[in-house]
Amino acid sequence: MASLNKVMIIGNLGADPEMRYTADGAAVTNFRVAASRNYTGSDGERKEETEWFRIVAFRKLAELCNQYLQKGRRVYVEGRLQTRQWEGQDGQKRYTTEVIAQDVQFLDSRPGAGEPPADTPDAAMDLEPEDVPFE
Repeated sequence: MASLNKVMIIGNLGADPEMRYTADGAAVTNFRVAASRNYTGSDGERKEETEWFRIVAFRKLAELCNQYLQKGRRVYVEGRLQTRQWEGQDGQKRYTTEVIAQDVQFLDSRPGAGEPPADTPDAAMDLEPEDVPFE
């Protein structure tokens, strides 16, 4: 039986991305994206609801995201959901759910700077599943 784990988000960065490197030298960039939806409540009043997503990009995509993204930038992110578990210093199990980015597209100009170079493919980097660690 086939299964599917795919997430598509359009939203704005809530903070500047943070890049680090794994023990084997692979770049990893983390950032948060806020996506809002507007709706009319049962009382007839217009409301807005915002959901925050943790995004993780690896390798070349991580480097591009770190270089060109900043707080407030609008992006399209496509990837898959992954939940990680670890044990905190207090001995309690902790969990976090993240979007492992496979494609990131910059939807607006970087404030205060020019467009990314022409050879930067809108940061769209389709990665094969074997290119993304922590499967």
